[in-house]
Amino acid sequence: MTDSIGIGMIGSGFMGLSYSQAVVAHVEGAHLVSITGGRRAAGLAEEHGLPADESVAAMVARAEIDAVIVATPDQCRLEIAETVAAAGKHLLVEKPMAPTVAECDQMIQLCDQAVVKLGVVKTERFRTLTRKAKTLIDEGALGPIWMMRTMSAFPISLTRDVFAERQWMYDPASGGLFMGMASHNADFLRWLSGKEVRKVFAQVNTFSDIDAPAQSVMAQLEFEDGIMAHMWTTSELPDPSIPDSEVRFEVVGRDAILDFENFNFLRMGKGDSWQDVFIPEKFDWANDPKNPVRLEPHTRVIQDFVDSLRFDREINVGGLEGRAAVEICEACLRSAESGQAIELPLTGSQEG
Repeated sequence: MTDSIGIGMIGSGFMGLSYSQAVVAHVEGAHLVSITGGRRAAGLAEEHGLPADESVAAMVARAEIDAVIVATPDQCRLEIAETVAAAGKHLLVEKPMAPTVAECDQMIQLCDQAVVKLGVVKTERFRTLTRKAKTLIDEGALGPIWMMRTMSAFPISLTRDVFAERQWMYDPASGGLFMGMASHNADFLRWLSGKEVRKVFAQVNTFSDIDAPAQSVMAQLEFEDGIMAHMWTTSELPDPSIPDSEVRFEVVGRDAILDFENFNFLRMGKGDSWQDVFIPEKFDWANDPKNPVRLEPHTRVIQDFVDSLRFDREINVGGLEGRAAVEICEACLRSAESGQAIELPLTGSQEG
């Protein structure tokens, strides 16, 4: 067992700030060594009393770096993975793992060849609320799952702010806002049900004046065992948007129904009534990003990654899990392009 894992932070935006704070203040058995990437890297490094490296190559050349956390635009992650893996360092990358299945496969291959661990951030699996929902399903409180529905919806006013701050989302090489949103939803449906998607049919559009594709996506997902699921992501609703729709899920089983919004409530409908199962503590993510309540799932993600290195065990959410979410999202785009249902797993000419 290694006493403390030296972490390098690649990326200095909102999530770089979040992960840096989690490592410094909450993660056990790890310490932050340096920061690189983005126009705010020097300031973030100074805030934590750490050096700001000139490049990823300079960071991974440090002997005291054991692993890196990658919170950069998704179209940069394959190149970063190549540099990091070649240096023999482990990686934890933000979701989506990469903008295409092909790039995910290359990242997995690079890390396998270098014999380094590859983890993917899936914070929705690590929230107290979502873990309670998963436990209820696994313990059979709902009976067999029949249907699922998920929605992630944002008002156009917020989307304009996001694109103003994250200009890289306009890049066609990026997975854009759709991949950033739907990779959560797709992964979570897989995790909740314990089943794989077998077929996808989707419609994709941008109705607003946002100059980027796939701002609204509706997809029907056919899971193993005949489970039906619907996934709707949109970033262009008029104000005031739809209440409780940021990360909303409904799971219908033979015996009961779960309805939950990951930041607001978990309810169960059973018999002749609905009951609150869990109400999470609230936080203001925009004005208080370092709030420990907000950082709890991020801390748990990093802690799992760190523990996998310290105790030489498998990462709970590795490259194959990250790839599976990207594959579902890519299938949505390909279905909309072709007007046909797309079968999974993607093969040959279907892959991007």
